[in-house]
Amino acid sequence: MTPNLNSQPDIKISVKQTFGIDSDMEIDAFSKKSEYVPEIDKTYKFDRDTTLAIISGFAFNKRVLVQGYHGTGKSTHIEQIAARLNWPCVRVNLDSHISRIDLIGKDAIVLKDGKQITQFNEGILPWSIQNPVALVFDEYDAGRPDVMFVIQRVLEAEGSFTLLDKNKVIKQNKYFRLFATSNTVGLGDTTGLYHGTQQINQGQMDRWNIVTTLNYLSLEREMEILLAKNKNLNNPKGKEKISNMIKVASLTRKGFVAGDISTVMSPRTVMHWADNAEIFKDTGYAFRVTFLNKCDEMEKNTIAEYYQRCFGEDLPESLLNIQI
Repeated sequence: MTPNLNSQPDIKISVKQTFGIDSDMEIDAFSKKSEYVPEIDKTYKFDRDTTLAIISGFAFNKRVLVQGYHGTGKSTHIEQIAARLNWPCVRVNLDSHISRIDLIGKDAIVLKDGKQITQFNEGILPWSIQNPVALVFDEYDAGRPDVMFVIQRVLEAEGSFTLLDKNKVIKQNKYFRLFATSNTVGLGDTTGLYHGTQQINQGQMDRWNIVTTLNYLSLEREMEILLAKNKNLNNPKGKEKISNMIKVASLTRKGFVAGDISTVMSPRTVMHWADNAEIFKDTGYAFRVTFLNKCDEMEKNTIAEYYQRCFGEDLPESLLNIQI
């Protein structure tokens, strides 16, 4: 079911009851779910500050940019809030292949009454603007300059969008919402970790009402998330294994900051490692195929040392793939 132009939020939900945050706030939501509403992940754990920022975007029509390291769940955070509000949500990845035409639309030849005619097909941006939809731009800091200037037109909540191809001015739907996620905060990549990102025009950055940061969590919080996803490990032995995995990840993060290694274990990577360890019944082998094989040959000994410090055992030499 496509969102109807006339549809609008028709119920209120409690932020405290729905997201577990100590707040008396109630937020508008839809009673009915459309095909564009993400599926609810009942095990998802919400970060308080990020949740409040995103909720404010939905409740008060604020433009919200979620910034932080890869794998921390920035896009998922927005989706899971939208899922609980039954708010239609569409994600667009702003990679280098997304062009101005992809966003705005283009002429296409179609058959009508047995005849070929040229018809303008609207892109994702005009369609979203006219509907009660939360549009999420992933990898916002990787967008091409021509695409970024198209987006800039709709960053103001009351801003209309001129569709030059049809000599048409589009007004924003009252319940259209705009979000974005980025690995940097618009100032370019100073770490060397995010190739392809670039500086964002400061006039455009200034139009984002709220910028929140979602970075790596505490060991306890990350463990809580991993155990929610792997309930069969929610026992003393399983908790010890998960704790050691997170400690390895923490050492890679510290090593990256110190300049010792160039690859970082994100929470997503730890989650994959835990899954693969259950599949292969071998924590060391799972570590290899999940993370070690992605690392520079010259850094594998350092990373193997991280593993040894946390698990109290050496990785087998065969797992290091070191060329002698």
